[in-house]
Order: sequence, then C-alpha cells, then structure tokens
Amino acid sequence: MKRRQINSKQKAFVTGMALCAFALTVGTGYAQEVKKVGTSAASFLRIHVGARASSMGGAFVSIADDPTSLFWNPGGVSRIGKYALTVDHSPWLPKLLTFNFVGLALPVSRDGAVGLSVAALSTDDMLVTTPSRPMGTGETFDAASIVVGVTYGHSLTNRFSIGGTFKYVTERIMNSSATGFAFDIGTIYDTPFSGIRLGVSVSNFGTKMRMNGEDLNVRVDIAPDQEGNNQSIVGQLKTDAFDLPLIMRVGLSWDALQMDNHRLTIAVDGLNPNDNAQSVNVGAEYALFKELLLFRCGFNELFLKNREKGFTAGAGVNIRMENGFGIRASYGYQSFQHLAGVNRFTLTLMF
Repeated sequence: MKRRQINSKQKAFVTGMALCAFALTVGTGYAQEVKKVGTSAASFLRIHVGARASSMGGAFVSIADDPTSLFWNPGGVSRIGKYALTVDHSPWLPKLLTFNFVGLALPVSRDGAVGLSVAALSTDDMLVTTPSRPMGTGETFDAASIVVGVTYGHSLTNRFSIGGTFKYVTERIMNSSATGFAFDIGTIYDTPFSGIRLGVSVSNFGTKMRMNGEDLNVRVDIAPDQEGNNQSIVGQLKTDAFDLPLIMRVGLSWDALQMDNHRLTIAVDGLNPNDNAQSVNVGAEYALFKELLLFRCGFNELFLKNREKGFTAGAGVNIRMENGFGIRASYGYQSFQHLAGVNRFTLTLMF
C-alpha cells in the first residue's frame, strides 16, 4: 500500500515526540498510584497476543504490523496494507484455562484501516465446593472473560501512523458478572535513522468494573434479637469497583541486519502499568531465505522485583504466493517462574 511521502521530517518527528510525552505523562501519573499487585480488574487484558510477539518477549509495540497490532498498538493496523485475519490459541495457566484471540484488519482507504478483534479467556467446568462439602456438591460452574474491540488506524505520512481502539470488556463467574469500557491509543514512527522505529501505546484507559449478580445474594435477619420478624429477607453483598489494568508502553526496534536473504531485528519495550512497578521487555527476530523462516527469542519483565515471566522463544514460517495471498504460522513459548511454561499457536492469513 503506497502512502503519501512526508513533507517535513522535522514536523513528523515533533508530532511523534509530543504524543510520546502525552503518553508518558498519562501512564506515569497512574503508575505512581500503585498500591499492590493484583488490584486491577480484568487482568486477562494483560495476556500477550500472538506467538510472534510473545516469543519476542513482548517487545512489539514499535513493530506491530499484523492483526495482533489490534492488541499491541492500534497505530500499526494501517501498516498491514492487506486484508488480514489472525487466529491465536493458547492453553493457559494452570491448564484449566484457554486463551483465544481473533483479529481482522480491513483497509478502507490508501492510508486508513479498520480492525475488529475478540479475545476470550475461559475455563473448563469446575466443581462447586463448600466448607461442609470440600469434595464438591455435585454442581459445576465456569468462568469467562471477554473483550471486543473496534479499531481505526491512519497513516498520516509514510513514516507516522496513529490509531485508537474502543473496547467492551466483560467478566463472568457462575451467575455474577462485571462490565466495563476501555480505550487504547497508539502511534508508530519510522525515525530518520535507518531501520529504527519508535512505538508508543496506552492500553485499557477506561471505566472501573464491579461484580454484580445472583451469587452475591444472601438471606439476612435484620433483627436477630427480635422474635416474629421476617428471617428470609434477601440482601446483596456489595463488592468494590476496581480499575482496569492501564498499561503504557514505549518501544524501539532496530533492523540491525537487512540483506536480501537475512534480517535481524532487535526490540526493547519499557512498560509502566498502574498496578505494578516498571519493567522492560527485550526480544529479537532473525529471518532467513527472504522472510521464509523466522526464529525469535526474548525476555519478559526485566528489572521487575518478584517477576513471574522470563525467557521466551519461538519460530515461524511465512509463505507468500504470487497472487498476493500469504500464510504466516508461528509458535511461541513463554516460561514462568513458579508455573509450567505456556505454548501458543498463531495463524495469519493475508489476502
């Protein structure tokens, strides 16, 4: 897809830096309110999307150039240049969970594209247990967390693109649920320095979420010291409202090696979440035989005290046909400190 040539590198650079400064201000302001880990709602919104990005240690905000950009950086959706569909699947921790993502990118003009995405974390059926029946009551329940997103991205110049995503978020466990709305914004800028890109995104800026539902109903005796009153009044437990996991990412990537048959890209992302300390993700991707075979590795959560994630690795194959149709298949592995590693599989169709 051809884009307009930039008229002024300096103007684009200043615009990019201004947006970076805005994102840093917003992200840092929320991060300074850190109370403790695990206090945000809808924590499944943190789960990385795509085997490629995951196996690069999550250092992907400045690279995002496929439908997984709908998660990483909506500014990248206009850079795909084709109709594209991505399906991502992972048996998630602790093997009772399954994570799935589907993303569709649709060019609507020379410089703009829209995207649709759905991500879901779901459980198998589990036994209902009580203090008196710890082995189960014979009943079962399940839980699910779902986010649906609509994205628009636009390339303002041949170097600078920006995008935003509106998201509907819901979580359910048995007969109780919570809903919320969120917004993502992101930019990617190809700097004047050869092969170096800058990416910035702010994810999950939105409403608080509070659990409500039948499972919170309890029978209450409002006057236990009086006889003859109604002892079957139904009350409801009141739950707290929690913020969504706001995350600000700033990343740089560099095509350190760019030849006819070989490419080596190195990437680093800085993360500033609202419920944890700052950390750094690093990753690399090595492509062989004109992008046919790709090998990746990385590391999550560098410099984070009591980190849970660690080393990542993966590989992929990129098949391009003469009619413009393309197939990308990727595998990624994510290690954890205290739990078994996670495997993920991603298939992308370009047409």
